Amino acid sequence: MAIKPDYVKKTGNILMERYQDAFSREDFEHNKDAVTELTNIESKNVRNRIAGYITHKRN
Repeated sequence: MAIKPDYVKKTGNILMERYQDAFSREDFEHNKDAVTELTNIESKNVRNRIAGYITHKRN
C-alpha cells in the first residue's frame, strides 16, 4: 500500500467533513464525480487519488 501525500489526506478529510452526504461508501466513480464537482482540481491523477482515499476511508 502506497503512502498518500499530505495534500490528498487533507483535501479528502476536508471534503468529507463539509460534504458528508456527497460521497458514497463503495462507489469510486460516484466519488470521483463528486470530487470534480466540489473542487477545482484539474489534475486527473490528483482527483483520482482523493476519490480513492475518500472511498477507502468511508468503508
